[in-house]
Amino acid sequence: MKTIKVCALILGLCVPVGSASAEEDSGRSLMAEGMELFLKGLQDEIAPTLDGFTAMMDEIGPGLQGFLEEMGPKLGAVFSKVEDWSSYHPPEMLPNGDIIMRKKSPTEMPPSEDSEQSGGVEL
Repeated sequence: MKTIKVCALILGLCVPVGSASAEEDSGRSLMAEGMELFLKGLQDEIAPTLDGFTAMMDEIGPGLQGFLEEMGPKLGAVFSKVEDWSSYHPPEMLPNGDIIMRKKSPTEMPPSEDSEQSGGVEL
């Protein structure tokens, strides 16, 4: 809900204020009114989704926090040891519940920038 209010504030600031003639005044007020109606409609459309997201986070939040407290340092250690994530296949879960990450073979690896530059044509 805060995001919508921030967007509305930013868009409201974009609507010009002041005018040189009465004709421009009516055009600007119509623009402001149209923008207000647009943002109101957007808020009405997004509200159920945000309510559902809030309820979901209330439900899974404590479990997620516990997971991050327990696994965060261990995951950080894994992330610090891997230099290039593109050299691995996506994680797989085995039938016994183990999760593995297979390293790609050299033929599966994307060409590196160094190999492209060394064999390429100089311009």
